[in-house]
Amino acid sequence: MIERAEIDAAAERIAQHAVRTPVMMLEHPALPGPVEMKLELAQHTGSFKARGAFNTLLSQEVPVAGVVAASGGNHGAAVAFAARALGHAAHIFVPEMAGASKIALIRETGADLTVVPGDYANALQMARDWETRSGAMQIHAYDAPATVAGQGTLAREWEDQGLRADTVLIAVGGGGLIAGAMAWLRGARKVVAVEPETSCALHAALEAGHPVDVDVSGIAANALGARRIGDICFGLARAQGIASVLVPDAAIAQAQALLWRGCRQLPEPAGATALAALLCGAYRPEPGERVAVLVCGGNVEPDPLRP
Repeated sequence: MIERAEIDAAAERIAQHAVRTPVMMLEHPALPGPVEMKLELAQHTGSFKARGAFNTLLSQEVPVAGVVAASGGNHGAAVAFAARALGHAAHIFVPEMAGASKIALIRETGADLTVVPGDYANALQMARDWETRSGAMQIHAYDAPATVAGQGTLAREWEDQGLRADTVLIAVGGGGLIAGAMAWLRGARKVVAVEPETSCALHAALEAGHPVDVDVSGIAANALGARRIGDICFGLARAQGIASVLVPDAAIAQAQALLWRGCRQLPEPAGATALAALLCGAYRPEPGERVAVLVCGGNVEPDPLRP
């Protein structure tokens, strides 16, 4: 398990490299009440992933061959950005479904990039093959202690900024982000895992009693499309008994629109998934329950401003 002291150390380690992202309140007639939001889409490369990438690179000795990562897009961009900032070579493997916007973002960092047919699992296998051949250090997107501790700095930072909520809703793909939040919060606040109906590795694992492979599809699959939940996340989720809810793609798209029209924030589908649970009633707060939502990514496909 990830200890709070590891997250404290990660926060100190990445302080000069990660953005302290803003928080704001959102009120809208479609919501059950005021919602406290943390806008992690303002992080380097547009998602929380930079936290785990910097923590990994700053806490371990990086070989001459550099680093390698498989990603649906956001993790790859973050690893490539952090590697460039710290002077390391990076080779990133992404599936075609990552989309043109995220692929272009990775290319802009100067990292070596291989686009792989299929989904994230295919990219992960090729990244492992490259690790074996080259001697590069693998940076796992979600199921590694240094990654999870880095992502845990987000919850730590949010509490330092005055988080008042009783309940925090967090979107889940492979589980690194919510694992970091669970490791930091330790049951002090209710954590709700929100997944698309068609990409729900954590929900399926909790029902089965162990991680299982799932099919992935839908509008958020290029960020939340892990076939199997990470062991770290599953262990924490089962130990803490967190709530798990599913949302349809239509609610995710509605949440994207609300965030743009309501407060001029433009998240990608994954970034709007947690809010979708409040819009469609997948999660219904109790009277007086204070709720917060993490807006975790903003790499919209297609990029509305890219030539």
